[in-house]
Amino acid sequence: MNAPDALKSLTVPRLTSLSHGGGCGCKIAPGVLSEILKNSSNMPGLNLPKELLVGIETADDAAVYWLNDEQALIATTDFFMPIVDDPYDFGRIAATNAISDVYAMGGTPIMALGLVGMPINVLPLETIGAILRGGQDVCRDAGIPIAGGHTIDSVEPIYGLVVMGLVHPSRVKKNSDAKAGDVLILGKPLGIGILSAALKKEILSAEGYAQMIAVTTQLNKPGIELAKLDGVHALTDITGFGLAGHGLELARGAKLKMHIDLANIPLLPGVLELAEAGVVTGASERNWASYGAEIALPATISAAYKALLCDPQTSGGLLVSCAPEVEAEVLACFERQGFAYARTIGRMREGSGVQVA
Repeated sequence: MNAPDALKSLTVPRLTSLSHGGGCGCKIAPGVLSEILKNSSNMPGLNLPKELLVGIETADDAAVYWLNDEQALIATTDFFMPIVDDPYDFGRIAATNAISDVYAMGGTPIMALGLVGMPINVLPLETIGAILRGGQDVCRDAGIPIAGGHTIDSVEPIYGLVVMGLVHPSRVKKNSDAKAGDVLILGKPLGIGILSAALKKEILSAEGYAQMIAVTTQLNKPGIELAKLDGVHALTDITGFGLAGHGLELARGAKLKMHIDLANIPLLPGVLELAEAGVVTGASERNWASYGAEIALPATISAAYKALLCDPQTSGGLLVSCAPEVEAEVLACFERQGFAYARTIGRMREGSGVQVA
């Protein structure tokens, strides 16, 4: 390294050092969010249009608006602060995560708008450019343009997208349409929050980092194909509230109980050992404080597994609720598209809440 490069490396701060939280761990805790939004869906004088097929009623992944008998518009947005220090990787992760909500509704993305907030006097323009380039490359992989956006000068670095997509109105996959007897299939392994905590503590191995990037930049494209299967009743993606939190949203929406088999949950290599060593996120604790009363755990569960159930998943996997008759077809769909960790993790039954066994 020559002298100018060495000086530059000393003066450019780590991206994660500029933010108080990272990735989907930045989300407002679900209990606090519920309190903030409790009156939003019933504002006096607000008449919702009949064309609004999905709003905020069941905390679904995106809004859906009926256009015609063949098309409904999906609209969503997601943005957050850095979960990694590499600017290009940060841009890729943020864009992949934002696009996921369209796939989770069963739709095909059509275009995006960039949301950019950067500390202009702190980060070099080259670093900011690398973040945007990462987002553009993921959008290219998804087959969509970034057609505009908005930028501000902010204290912490923030990046994300507004994403729009299309779906046939009869193929919208809400998170509230699960049926009793459905099996539950998870498309990606858990542990992203724990790996991000290890990265921030500078104890994450090169292999762990590579696994983290591979999972968080894998587009949830199977959602498009899954929406065409009549036996797929509900879809959501697992992000900041963890498997337990987003599973609870699905259970509440369907007025059913979600049963999760702990032994079948796919985990990223090494995350259980990290959790056992106390490497967890503050967001997992906030998540449990918000919804833990509705999660029934076995008496023998370890603190590490409990943390994994609440671990915030940045750009996490799809959770599919489907009829047992199409279970093999759903798993084959994931396998064809390179989701090697996809597993059946439980079942929907009569009752309420989430039961872990």
